[in-house]
Amino acid sequence: MAVNKPIRKIDGMGLTQGKPAYTDDLAPQDALIVKALRSPYAYAKIISIDTSLAEKMPEIKCVLTYKNVPDNLMTRAGQGYPEPSPYDKKVLADVVRYVGDAVAIVAGTSVKAVEQAMKKIKVDYEIYKPILDFEKAKDNPVKVHDNDGTFEMFDIGHFPDRNLAAGYAMEIGSVEKELNSSDVVYEGRYYTQAQSHAMTEPHSSTAYLDYQERLNIITSTQTPFHIRRILSRTLNIPMEKIKVFKPRVGGGYGGKQAVHGEVFVSLVTMMTGLPSKYIYTRREVFESTYSRHAMRIDMKIGAMKDGTIQVIDMNILSNTGAYGEHALTVLMVAGSKTLPLYNKVKAVGFRGDVVYTNLTPAGAYRGYGAVQGNFALESAIDELAEILNIDPIELRKKNMIKEMETSKIFEVMGEGKEGSPMTVESCKLDICLENVLNKIGWKEKYPCVEVDENTVRSVGLALAMQGSGIPFIDMGSASIKLNDFGTFNLTIGATDIGTGSDTILAQIAAEVLQIPVNKISVYSSDTDLTPFDVGAYASSTTYVSGNGVKRAAEKMVQEILRIGREHFDSDEVSYDGEYIYSKDDKISLVDLATIITYSENQQQLQTIGSYVGETAPPPYMVGAVEIEIDKRTGQYKILDYYASVDCGTTINPNLAKIQVEGGLLQGIGMASYEEVNHTDEGRLVNSSFMKYRIPTREEVGEIHVEFVESYEPSGPFGAKSVGEIGIDTPPAAIANAIKNAMGVRINKLPIKAEDIWMKKNNL
Repeated sequence: MAVNKPIRKIDGMGLTQGKPAYTDDLAPQDALIVKALRSPYAYAKIISIDTSLAEKMPEIKCVLTYKNVPDNLMTRAGQGYPEPSPYDKKVLADVVRYVGDAVAIVAGTSVKAVEQAMKKIKVDYEIYKPILDFEKAKDNPVKVHDNDGTFEMFDIGHFPDRNLAAGYAMEIGSVEKELNSSDVVYEGRYYTQAQSHAMTEPHSSTAYLDYQERLNIITSTQTPFHIRRILSRTLNIPMEKIKVFKPRVGGGYGGKQAVHGEVFVSLVTMMTGLPSKYIYTRREVFESTYSRHAMRIDMKIGAMKDGTIQVIDMNILSNTGAYGEHALTVLMVAGSKTLPLYNKVKAVGFRGDVVYTNLTPAGAYRGYGAVQGNFALESAIDELAEILNIDPIELRKKNMIKEMETSKIFEVMGEGKEGSPMTVESCKLDICLENVLNKIGWKEKYPCVEVDENTVRSVGLALAMQGSGIPFIDMGSASIKLNDFGTFNLTIGATDIGTGSDTILAQIAAEVLQIPVNKISVYSSDTDLTPFDVGAYASSTTYVSGNGVKRAAEKMVQEILRIGREHFDSDEVSYDGEYIYSKDDKISLVDLATIITYSENQQQLQTIGSYVGETAPPPYMVGAVEIEIDKRTGQYKILDYYASVDCGTTINPNLAKIQVEGGLLQGIGMASYEEVNHTDEGRLVNSSFMKYRIPTREEVGEIHVEFVESYEPSGPFGAKSVGEIGIDTPPAAIANAIKNAMGVRINKLPIKAEDIWMKKNNL
């Protein structure tokens, strides 16, 4: 009735009509304007700060510095508790660690007044030498966190005296032995860059005190429950005094999986008693929130002459910038969501260090390490195939994971019960591969086709996998209430950040309840009124939160049957979504709901369901690109991108398709266009959309997405995740296509025409 149907987003019409729905729309009209004075230096100590002139301005109601805010260490990362990120940041500190770090907070009655006040604040700095090159950061004499009390909640490899935010290492079998016994060993080094989220809506938050003196925060966030916990612990405010509500969100992509302006509006409102709001400028979004972790990835792959891969070894150096938000987990995902693709190996190694530098912090970004790892792995597979003189498709077919197989990596890296690694019960990677090869016309176009003496067309391909939530850690919950006259309320802690998850979760509930989706009113992401949910990250919502919704709906069906048995005084009743039947009679759900509300055996039917996964079934994808390249200059354009995806049952095919298309475009941006550039002093050069280049529809040809028929037994109605998988393949697929066209391997992103030209000409 409802699942696998292209139902229109329940919020779509209101948003397209411009109805007030976002944080800035909902902020109190008299809210104080909050802005931050930010550091002009990459690394410095505040020797003195004089705010007296600013405070004397009648329009200014509050000025905050490190002297008058709580001194607690925190992590901004919105993750489960205890967080796997170091506590290495303060609300405001007397040391600034990157250009854009907050120095002071000013709140006033107008933007003009606040900006004038910030100019009146006098700050004297002792400027330190920064460390900007992440390849030189480990054990560098310059310490980004020098005896400042940073700590870890549990062992994550945090050694700030060595500039290490986190680290991890594991080995299955003997990597050295298998490399030595392999007929062929490929070694390669790959670099991926920092990347800005470039979401449409900047980071926005507003706060006010209600009539009970409780702090109410409206914020564009992916993790409202984590925001509440972090604010309570950091600002010494009892959790029961805080309410966080997420309205509509104009894009997150991981960039809003953290505390940003919420901490500042909370302090301003608590100190003044007045409502406040902080809407980041676009420059602040680029400079002062966070980006993707830049990485250096060293690959070693050993194989026999027949193409049997014996061993894979991945060694990563990751740049977390000034603070260690998501440092460990992004590193681990770079291995855990890539290495199991080739599960026939006798040995596998994975290790990495995450280093501090004096640059804008890195954090969560769609793909969350997997896209970096995939670029290295899938590029290396093509290089190995060339050394072996084996078709790269046949090499993949011989070694890739298949349905009902497993990988020991699942167990070691947390995706299977101890002693029992996850078995992949749904994997149509083989079908995805054949579909893409046929659609793009691989046999006719591989490796390349000469168009004319200066132009060549070529194709490239990559496999990918992702996950569906974080098993044994993250929970999603839902509550369903039967109203008089037979409608339902679905309250969910899950966070719709433009993905359409409110719609998808309503479809899951409607399918169980056997009713149309329009009979369900959805209310989400309110820490006071909705059940707990970790939020929108780790591709968790459809799988984790969806299973919670399904359980709540199944309980509601049982409650309806129970009340039906009471009404008919019969043990034999049934329900079809519209009527409750006994042997000899029936009553409509509308009538029965009204009766129990107002007259007979009055009671309220309400159920709750929650779910914590014991597995994280991977979605799989194959992506292939066709490019056209000018051999004289290296300039290339993307003609077609084909993606075939196994995400289990698509709860809403239209929304799933849009998710993959959006991910592909971001992946193409990472591969070909986007980079974060800094001066030698650590200042961000391209901190606006005028200078930061993202791909548009003018620059990318056709994107083709199809889903293979698949069913995941542990997912709600067979569903797996789809939110991140789309971003993973473009970097490697495009790099492979360029190699097939020009004969040169570009191992650093983004891939620019001048890089191709220089490599082709050995410059």
